[in-house]
Amino acid sequence: MPAAKTTDPRRIRSFIRRQGRITPAQRQALQDYQGVFCLDPEQAPDFHEIFQRKAPLFLEIGFGDGDCLADMAAANPDRDYIGIEVHRPGVGHLLLLQQRGLSNVRIYCHDALDILEQCIPDDSLSGIHLFFPDPWPKKRHHKRRIVKPEFAELLAGKLHEEGYFHAATDWEDYAEEMLRVLNGCGSLLNTSPDDSYCRRPDHRPLTKFEQRGIRLGHTVRDLLFKKRSSPAAL
Repeated sequence: MPAAKTTDPRRIRSFIRRQGRITPAQRQALQDYQGVFCLDPEQAPDFHEIFQRKAPLFLEIGFGDGDCLADMAAANPDRDYIGIEVHRPGVGHLLLLQQRGLSNVRIYCHDALDILEQCIPDDSLSGIHLFFPDPWPKKRHHKRRIVKPEFAELLAGKLHEEGYFHAATDWEDYAEEMLRVLNGCGSLLNTSPDDSYCRRPDHRPLTKFEQRGIRLGHTVRDLLFKKRSSPAAL
């Protein structure tokens, strides 16, 4: 695997590390299972060795409390999942869900951009999920939104041929910004016939956060893009 890239220290982070309230059960789960299911961001991983098999590999960026990731992993035991989350309460909650006996989930508690650049090999992922990222609603904070042109190109490089990137948000102007950025990425192809949004695919469970947004009258928009085939593959 190539040497890890040096992350630009001037890069604007798309998150703020909030301590949050960690429950005793989450703290205990971190103590008991972190060494088993959490991966070291300083070490180059061999995912075939980690999962003890060769299977389609999927990545979720910012999994929150992990319910959606755990549901997908439980519904698809023939697939392997990597989750990235910077907030320890969410990691602790997902580790609690590991009591369901999920063997196809591993976790990074670290910055997603660092993990993508340093730990995920190119052309290795069948799918990347970004569900309800922080919308940074104030205009002066829009620069912190994670979906930027360079982010789209980075994702595309990690997908193998016919791999997909799936994002969802209930924040209208962020959805519009994502759509512009992703439609402008030459390495990705919008699966929507009109280059717009798509219906929620069956592989994305309905989240508690999403249900709350719907009750508040928010419209959820899904964006589903596939990696474009290279000319040599045509």
